[in-house]
Amino acid sequence: MSLFFETIRILDGKAMHLKYHNRRFRRTRSELFGIDEATDLGTLLDPPSRGLIRCKVIYDRQIRRIEYHPYTPRRIRSVRLLCSEITYDHKALDRRVLDELFSRRGSCDEILIVDPKGRLRDTSVANIALQIDGEWLTPDTPLLPGTTRERLIDEGFLREAPLTLKELPHATAYAVLNAMTGFFPLHNPRFFSENRRRFC
Repeated sequence: MSLFFETIRILDGKAMHLKYHNRRFRRTRSELFGIDEATDLGTLLDPPSRGLIRCKVIYDRQIRRIEYHPYTPRRIRSVRLLCSEITYDHKALDRRVLDELFSRRGSCDEILIVDPKGRLRDTSVANIALQIDGEWLTPDTPLLPGTTRERLIDEGFLREAPLTLKELPHATAYAVLNAMTGFFPLHNPRFFSENRRRFC
């Protein structure tokens, strides 16, 4: 069986939004291993006390290891649209299918995965959101429903919607969201099709 992981944002020694990481960790172990334990990941962490740290909890039936790495976000100014039918239902450590897609970004900073029906999915490492008619929307067809996405939906900031390529040019703002970046607006990103033509 594969290994899985949680990525937790640590800021000056404090683990952020553990409620949502615990929820996904428990859900994954329940669905894949039949394990129903109320484990609190926060009790297992011993992070550095300074700086922004990317904590990676690697597990299957049990916790295998916990890693801590300094984190610097990548700038995203250009995005390649790539069509794929890949699935990534759980946060698996084996990311070869995503890494292969990311390698096809060309000169772009990031990719946005689109399924054959034109539905928007995720980037290689984050969920996305579009602002349309003043409202922040996130696709209802993500590859992996992230913890930040779930939290912002719970808080009423984001709403799920059936977003496709047709909606992309009509957005007035764009953002990526994951545990490390939080909700991160992109500054005038450029989107390119697979044949490298400007999409919007």
